[in-house]
Amino acid sequence: MKDKIKDIFIHNKKTVIASAVCIAVIIAGSVFASVSYNTYSEPADTVQESPTTTPVPSKAPDKEPEEETPAPEEDANALPDGQMRSFLSGLPVDEKIGNRRPVAIMLNNLKPAQPMSGVSYADVVYEYVVEGGITRLMGVFENYDQLEKIGSVRSCREYFVYTALEFDAIYMHFGQASYAVELLDRDYVDNINGLGPAGDVAYYRTTDRQAPHNVYTSKKGIDAGIDMLGYRRDHYDGYKGKFRFCDLDKEVTNEGGYPATHIEPKYRINKPWFDYNEETGKYDRFQYDGPQIDDLTGKQISFDNVILQYNFWVQLDDKDYLAFDCHRGGAIQYCTKGKCIPGTWKREINEDNYDMSAIRYYDLDGNEIEINNGKTFVCVIQNDEVDEVVVE
Repeated sequence: MKDKIKDIFIHNKKTVIASAVCIAVIIAGSVFASVSYNTYSEPADTVQESPTTTPVPSKAPDKEPEEETPAPEEDANALPDGQMRSFLSGLPVDEKIGNRRPVAIMLNNLKPAQPMSGVSYADVVYEYVVEGGITRLMGVFENYDQLEKIGSVRSCREYFVYTALEFDAIYMHFGQASYAVELLDRDYVDNINGLGPAGDVAYYRTTDRQAPHNVYTSKKGIDAGIDMLGYRRDHYDGYKGKFRFCDLDKEVTNEGGYPATHIEPKYRINKPWFDYNEETGKYDRFQYDGPQIDDLTGKQISFDNVILQYNFWVQLDDKDYLAFDCHRGGAIQYCTKGKCIPGTWKREINEDNYDMSAIRYYDLDGNEIEINNGKTFVCVIQNDEVDEVVVE
């Protein structure tokens, strides 16, 4: 199965740009094969009557039979007034929650910052490698109304910004790498920077940890930052979300896929893994040799969907700063209910703003993948480390 994933990539990073067109052709050719169909119409039935035979008319019925009106099919996704399906989880939520923009918060994943606070309330969590092999998380939060402590919050890397834009999210960070400054300054990137004008109202420091592991935000801070900077609070007209969720009365089982009860993305420092819990039907998350706990709940975090997304990457300098290509496309593995299927990802073409379009996931036949309703964890992995990843 790894060979299918590796076929999508060219491992020599020096030729990544030159080979982009070839890769696009390979993916398009394997995913969107054309099929032609022959059409054929049966001739009408004919009856040859004998010239010596007089047809006998049939007796008309006393009364025309009444046509039965089929019962209307129940809409599995019908919801009460005032509710809608969440763009982040597919689950029913109040319209005022579902229509407002989420916040995408940079979360400190270093060991001194554990356990982090509020991560279990994120509907979607992303993990990327940053410099030195460490990883950083970004939680996408839809309903944060009851949260007084989220974090700790750390600085921006530009590839997280491109991911936040997929969700029409307000991006929250405390500082940034120099490579991200130009992107953060673009007028369509709504971000609340802890080192910017709204820093003092949006974030606070605790005394239980040393800097830089003691910066947090909250519902109050998020609202104050949005108000100060004048950001739009609701989704733009026509926003349709990122994921394709299955109907509420159905469940994706990845029937025909390969086993995925244990998953190791092979990040070197925190060494995370996911184990499928048959009792809950979810993937429990582990790192640093034990369960990953949310400090607010005291419970292990878990997810309905785990997506391994392989991206092209380059090292930017001798300080080991990385850049991930979030536009060109690549391979994925989608894991749910203990099974996994391979596929591809590509960013939609949005003529108005390519950066604000969403990445979509497809199976190897070119069909957009349906995922289960619930929480999703996306591990973004360097494309040339396919051989290191464990899915079994």
